[in-house]
Amino acid sequence: MPRKARIDAPGALHHVMARGIDRRGIFRDDVDREDFLERLENILHESQTSCYAWGLVGNHFHLLLKTGNVPIATVMRRLLTGYAIRFNRRHERNGHLFQNRYKSILCQADVYLKELIRYIHLNPMRADIVKDLNELDSYPFSGHSAIMGRCDRQWQSVGSALLLFDPWVMSAREAYRKYVELGIDRGKRSDLVGGGLVRSAGGWAAVKSHAKDGKLFKSDERILGDSDFVANVLATADEAMERKYALASMGVDLDTLIHLAARLVSLPPERIVGSGKSRGEVKARRLICHWGATELGLSMTQMAAALGISLPTASVAAKKGAEIASENRYPLIDLLNIKI
Repeated sequence: MPRKARIDAPGALHHVMARGIDRRGIFRDDVDREDFLERLENILHESQTSCYAWGLVGNHFHLLLKTGNVPIATVMRRLLTGYAIRFNRRHERNGHLFQNRYKSILCQADVYLKELIRYIHLNPMRADIVKDLNELDSYPFSGHSAIMGRCDRQWQSVGSALLLFDPWVMSAREAYRKYVELGIDRGKRSDLVGGGLVRSAGGWAAVKSHAKDGKLFKSDERILGDSDFVANVLATADEAMERKYALASMGVDLDTLIHLAARLVSLPPERIVGSGKSRGEVKARRLICHWGATELGLSMTQMAAALGISLPTASVAAKKGAEIASENRYPLIDLLNIKI
């Protein structure tokens, strides 16, 4: 059976998991762990991606990420490829490091954000890496210690996580820790990491209740949320896929976007490529990066190279381009009806 396409959207919350091939270790020592975190920090910054929770275990890791305009696939490809190359070189090994594709679940933030932060941060306890919550408070390779103020991880969205519990930092930390403590006895949560039907219904009790009542509801193993959320996500994903196929059938590519953006700002296309700072040049590049990422699925690396700008600049441009497109009502599929 073919694998289902990943589901993504700007601002989407993803629970990401990756495991070593044949369940082998992917972190042999703290040097490996720090290398992984350094790469993660750089990629989060360049892609404007937020990280709410994370945990490194011997043979796998968990991340809770909220994407900007850079797709989750691009973020993870850069992270996993770069880390695997460095790991193999350092440990004098060859071949794949990670097992199959990483797993990514798009999550309904308002319902599951707090639970996922707790679940991910308790991973070292479930794996018997730390013996209790006191030890977890200072464990450097889980985001829990950063929220508790014991480790400085400036790239982690600590403030946003604490605001889920209280506006005041000290009160928020106390409430957060109590919340984490209540989750210790709940163990592994299959409803948070697997079983789309169970997750969409709200647990096995809800599944049985719906079945007994003869009710039908939407489910998908790629999504964590209630039935309405799943249906809305799938509808949006289908619409995006239809647009992508329509654009492909029209032969739309990066060069098309450059010419379209140039027309909109009344500049020749050659002025768009490069580091020109005029308002029109900057606006055009921002629109191109936004359309390229969201409509054509192009990577920031591709667009940065084609436009003659840096990768961080392309990432920021895509975000600004989304604002411009929204304010000016610039849907790509409609604008392409203009003769270029």
